[in-house]
Amino acid sequence: MNYEIIGSTVPAVECTLNAGESMFTQSGGMIWQSMGINMSTNARGGLGRSLGRIFTGESIFMANYTAEVNGAKIAFGSTVPGCVVPVDISRGELIVQKGAFLCAEQTVDLKATFTKKFTSGLFGGEGFILQRIFGKGMAFLEVDGDMVERVLAPGEVIKVDTGNVVAFETSVSYDIETVKGLGNIFFGGEGLFITKLTGPGKIILQTQSFNEFAMRIASRIPGKG
Repeated sequence: MNYEIIGSTVPAVECTLNAGESMFTQSGGMIWQSMGINMSTNARGGLGRSLGRIFTGESIFMANYTAEVNGAKIAFGSTVPGCVVPVDISRGELIVQKGAFLCAEQTVDLKATFTKKFTSGLFGGEGFILQRIFGKGMAFLEVDGDMVERVLAPGEVIKVDTGNVVAFETSVSYDIETVKGLGNIFFGGEGLFITKLTGPGKIILQTQSFNEFAMRIASRIPGKG
């Protein structure tokens, strides 16, 4: 499988498949395809795993696209302005926030996973259940805005607004801290909680949180009279 990232504002990844090669995506991820590709839909991983995807913000069913001829092309697009990030899962598993998964080769799998501490998910703002991407092959993530990649040293800490966390390696510890000070909580504009990531390991951040952006837009819509 070869791929090309197309576009810069609302980008897509176009994959070129040989006969027998296959990709899967969440419902609605495909934006165009050439002749010679067969589509099928299933609850990938069985009922239990597909129900877990509900809590991660993904659809129950996954769409599978298999090439029947060499050189077949299919493109998967991001849903908001940002970028598409290719990751080679063969080099290591990733924990990703809900909504970050775009598509992957069939040799890659994803599964709902729990944060180490119940409070991290309960109050973290992005949901108690994240997704673990594992297996071998290429996967593609959606990033809102621009991508920022950092490699944390052992014990190194970075604190991030929860909506700006995209993914991190399984060696990175994930926790939630309460913002200190009543003035900061009520007037700081950053909410009550902040994500704490502790190394070692690679993290992927995004410069925009579309959920927060959407809420700001909604707050400016005049109420119906």
